[in-house]
Formats: sequence, structure tokens, C-alpha cells
Amino acid sequence: MIAIIKYNAGNIRSVQNALIRIGQRSIVTDDLSILEKASKIILPGVGEASTAIQYLKDRKLDRFILDTKKPFLGICLGLQLMCQHSEESDTTCLGIFDTMVKKFSNKAKVPHMGWNNFEKLDSPLFEKVDSLDDVYYVHSYYADICHYTIATCDYITPFSSALQKDNYYATQFHPEKSASVGEQILKNFIKL
Repeated sequence: MIAIIKYNAGNIRSVQNALIRIGQRSIVTDDLSILEKASKIILPGVGEASTAIQYLKDRKLDRFILDTKKPFLGICLGLQLMCQHSEESDTTCLGIFDTMVKKFSNKAKVPHMGWNNFEKLDSPLFEKVDSLDDVYYVHSYYADICHYTIATCDYITPFSSALQKDNYYATQFHPEKSASVGEQILKNFIKL
């Protein structure tokens, strides 16, 4: 079973629908006993960092996330919450990835919204995916490039489009909204 962590963030239903399209059942929950039984965990989201982190802490989901050895995928806000710190509301995050989340400057249209490609490195998350393939982004904050970066994108500045450390994977783009490319990435995550 795939568990999607509920934490008062938007876009969770889109992830669940994307999993249905690739033949996967999932459950949306913030119940630790259910999360413990899941084979894969997804932390998706559109929302605000400090509110999201507080929800996770209030329910001890932060400890679960940090301790799990199961394949784990953060999406958009989920990726940002897995970093050290976010400039959004000066938020201390989970610290899985040793990098900072910063706000885009106003040199171009913010949020970064729409289709854009990414430069990928070798990762099982990107099997059968090409760097020229477009994926869908919606974000005003980005994670700096770091040791755990497995894909980059350039919008105003180069940033981490995807990160990986051990069993933890994260994408700044939305695979659930990225058509066949996103479906392939979700299939690859399911195979981990």
C-alpha cells in the first residue's frame, strides 16, 4: 500500500488520481499506525512551509519521516520541507537534505509556473526519462543545488529540480501533473 501523508496541504487528490492512472491504490492519512504499514510514502503538497511543518510536528509525523527506511517521495512543498531551512516564514525544516530553500528574486515572473525541462543525473527515479522531457512546476521557492541534487532546472537561477539521499527522493516539479513523463517517474518510484 502507498500512503500519502495528510498535512493540510493542497494537491493531495491530484497525486492520488495520478496513482490510480498507473494502477496503484493509495490511502491519504496522518495516522502513524497506517503509515507504519505502508510500503511507500509520499509527501506531496502545495502550501506554506511553517504551517505544514507545525502540522507534521503536532502529530509526530516529523519523527516518523526522519526515521522511516521505506521509499519516500516528497513533491514540491514536500521537497522543500525535507531541506534544512526555508526562507518562507523563516522555517526550520526536517533537515534530510543539507540545503536551503530560498525565494526566487523578482527578476522574472514568480511563481515559476508551467512546463520546463530539467537536467538529470543517473537515478532510478529517472529510468526511461530524458532530460529534454518537460515536467510541470508551480513554486515561488526553490532548493539550492547541493550534494544530493539529482536533477537541476534553470529559472532565474539554477536550482534543485530533484534530490535524493538514501531512501528519500524529492521533486520540485509535480509528477502528478506532468503527463506521461510524470507517470513514468511515479512508476519508477513504485518499483524502488
